[in-house]
Amino acid sequence: MRWSLLLLPLALAACTTVPAAEPHALDVATLGAYHWRLNTATDKAGQRVDELFARPERPLELDFDAGRVSVHNSCNAMGGSYRIEAGTLVAGPFMHTMMACANPMLNQLDQAISARLTGKPTLALTTHGDHPELELRTATGDTLAFTGVPTAQTRYGSAGDTVFFEIAPQTVPCANPLAPDAQCLDAREVHYDAQGLKAGTPGAWQPLARIEGYTHHAGERSVLRVKRYTLKHPPADAPDVAYVLDMVVESQTTTN
Repeated sequence: MRWSLLLLPLALAACTTVPAAEPHALDVATLGAYHWRLNTATDKAGQRVDELFARPERPLELDFDAGRVSVHNSCNAMGGSYRIEAGTLVAGPFMHTMMACANPMLNQLDQAISARLTGKPTLALTTHGDHPELELRTATGDTLAFTGVPTAQTRYGSAGDTVFFEIAPQTVPCANPLAPDAQCLDAREVHYDAQGLKAGTPGAWQPLARIEGYTHHAGERSVLRVKRYTLKHPPADAPDVAYVLDMVVESQTTTN
């Protein structure tokens, strides 16, 4: 009886299989609903493509939006038009900024990812549980696997509104009885006209608990373009609005 009890879990484990990946048709809506973060990259011999992991703490990320694919966390900001033809990514030509990075591996990273994206690789979209995965295969046999991270629009269920905030150099106390020492951003809304010039009168300064994706540094004044999302079911005693950084418009360090 003792041996039977010991062997039963082993028998059950032997019968347990890892769920297979479920393939999905490629569509623009699914590609645009996620940030695609590079997870693994191997060549045709199964060896890791080290040049694509020049900055492992900030893996390469792809965004597909409005007919354009953008590359993040390389040396330069990069992007270009794209379309899907019979499971093949047709992208480019790519435009990019001309910044030189001190790390030579980062300078090589731009060319490494650009060559693989513009070489008409095949794409395959699958899911493993709740995690979508995007596999890119090049003509030379490289395989790049990206994990999907939901965009803010996907998480909050709407396109959100675009607003601009000026962030003061110093933080201010938050009115939070549960965290009496908490600090908030000191922010006010600013406005721009169709030509991108400041217009109207800025709003009143107000404490702002958090802007996702933005890290404030003491003594730094910034103007941010932010997406504002209204939460349909906010937690009790929590704000009913979420702010997500879209772009840093300007930033300067003050001397005061």
